[in-house]
Amino acid sequence: MATRLTQIASHIDPRSWSGKGLAAHKAKNDSDVVIVASGRTAFCKARKGSLKDTPFDVLCTEMFKSLLAKADIDPSLIQDVVVGNVHNDENAYEIRAAALAAGIPNTTPAIVVNRFCSSGLMAIRAIANGIQAGEIECGLAVGAESMTNHPGRPCRVSDELAQASQEAKDCEMPMGWTSENVAGDFGISRQKMDEFAARSHQRAAAAQAAGKFDAEILPINVPEKAKDGSKSYKVVAADDGIRATTTAEALGKIKPAFPQWAPGNTTGGNASQITDGAAGVLLMRRSLANKLGKKVLAKYVSCAVTGLEPRIMGIGPSSAIPKVLEQTGIKQDEVDLFEINEAFASMYVYCVEKLGLSIDKVNVNGGACALGHPLGATGARLVVTALAELERRKQHVAVVSMCIGLGMGAAGVIIRED
Repeated sequence: MATRLTQIASHIDPRSWSGKGLAAHKAKNDSDVVIVASGRTAFCKARKGSLKDTPFDVLCTEMFKSLLAKADIDPSLIQDVVVGNVHNDENAYEIRAAALAAGIPNTTPAIVVNRFCSSGLMAIRAIANGIQAGEIECGLAVGAESMTNHPGRPCRVSDELAQASQEAKDCEMPMGWTSENVAGDFGISRQKMDEFAARSHQRAAAAQAAGKFDAEILPINVPEKAKDGSKSYKVVAADDGIRATTTAEALGKIKPAFPQWAPGNTTGGNASQITDGAAGVLLMRRSLANKLGKKVLAKYVSCAVTGLEPRIMGIGPSSAIPKVLEQTGIKQDEVDLFEINEAFASMYVYCVEKLGLSIDKVNVNGGACALGHPLGATGARLVVTALAELERRKQHVAVVSMCIGLGMGAAGVIIRED
């Protein structure tokens, strides 16, 4: 009855008639797409961290199993599994096998989506769109990446494309080069980049010390290889890339990572770490959540994707965030938290300053400079992190956003429920 009264009240509130605006999106309707479980693995340094011996399919299986256990639902209720992944070879095979090994029935299909650094968010968007279209009622959206196991092949476009379009040729640019382009084109100083990166480590270290990440991290059981080739298993439950003693002064002493490209401001200290990890959410129609008696953590509202010049791909959030706010009718000052992927400090500085965001609302527990950026996982990790912090603060509105290689940006809006 209370739910029905809320629905009726929303219909007679003029602020909700347009379907836009915060009041409209806070209204609770049976057709809403809601999140009922979320979590992530620890994020660990590629090739030397706690997940270096974990194959990609095992990482996915453990993520699926842990999220299902947290959701406490019958796996047969899941009608689709969508996983964001960028560079792991044979990912479609391994994700399907991982779902089956995790106990998800063979009647539930699985698919891989790849829009580079936004792939985890695109997985959430795909499940949400399926629910909104009436195709499914419940789905699992995960982002995962084992960067330890990346093949390491450079991108090359055909001569025909390169000759036809400079922007097509620019798609070959390594991401570090695009970071330098952002720094050079927009005057982002090395000092400011180091300051933002140091803040990321300091905030993440404080959050880790306070146990804040415990609400996000799902401990997983993974293999570990000894020097003699023998294999044992261990539980991994803590991020291992955070450097608690990092300062801007110390970062300022690190040599440029890409001295061949001007202005040479990007370093291993003010860019995202190369990392292994996974994150995900379980989404369903609100009517199903109510039927199952599941607590709703948040409502998925909308997602927006924009395009821009590949050579300055890092500024993507500066166009994606305004777009998602415009299409939802939510005002920027109504957003309680922003989670913006720190692919490079150059793009992070640019986007925060371009949009006029308060740094007190952005990446309050640090970001990818400290935690790392497993390409396919990040989009989902931002949602998981935002949800946990909204709950701690008893706030409601979060926007997550990231730049995307090849010249794109993405942003999504979620609203936590009391």
